[in-house]
Amino acid sequence: MKMNKRDAGSLPLFQTTQGVNEPFPNFPFDSKTVPDYQFEAYLVDQGFNFIAGTDEAGRGPLAGPVVAAAVILPLNAKIDGLNDSKKLSIAKRDALYDAVMETALAVSVTSICAETIDRTDIRKASLEAMRRSIVRLSIIPDFVLADGRDIPPALPPQMQAKAIVKGDGRSMSIAAAAIIAKVTRDRMMAQTGHENEGYGLEKHMGYGSAQHRAKIALDGGIKRIHRYSFKPLRRDTP
Repeated sequence: MKMNKRDAGSLPLFQTTQGVNEPFPNFPFDSKTVPDYQFEAYLVDQGFNFIAGTDEAGRGPLAGPVVAAAVILPLNAKIDGLNDSKKLSIAKRDALYDAVMETALAVSVTSICAETIDRTDIRKASLEAMRRSIVRLSIIPDFVLADGRDIPPALPPQMQAKAIVKGDGRSMSIAAAAIIAKVTRDRMMAQTGHENEGYGLEKHMGYGSAQHRAKIALDGGIKRIHRYSFKPLRRDTP
């Protein structure tokens, strides 16, 4: 399969396994929608066998890595309650993490550290984490569904992809990846917080809470953990 067009958003056309260019359907969506397999089922009908969903966690925090996951689920696998991770409690996310790990055909997770985020930028680091997760899957996907507006760059040429805005609330594969990424990152930050007391990283997971910002103002952050390209850590910040 040869990609006929790739851009920084959704693919208006893709090439089926029979070599025919097809428009990708724009399935309806609203905020009350829960994830389902409509994207995945459509792709299976077009001849694709393994569809991976990918998403990241941790674009906005002042500290910690950005973590991405890629997941391939059996089509129509039942995982009760799977949804956008931001809409779920910690206990529900933990339970879904276990359910996804038990159900998935393949799972891959990648983290990119704060120092690398500072050397590039958070968008590039997030997409690179997604790319690495995809190519490290134990099963090579035929098609990738990525959350957001951007397709991870430099995927293998035979691997097609589609960016889906609010994909973690629309696609079961993306929602599964979002859960794995979120829970993995939260557990990493909890451990980091216990090893670096005073910042409350285990509570806010690196986001800019009042406690966190006050501690930064007092101590200046933790090298290799804080993102010094982000305000208020950036040196040119007033």
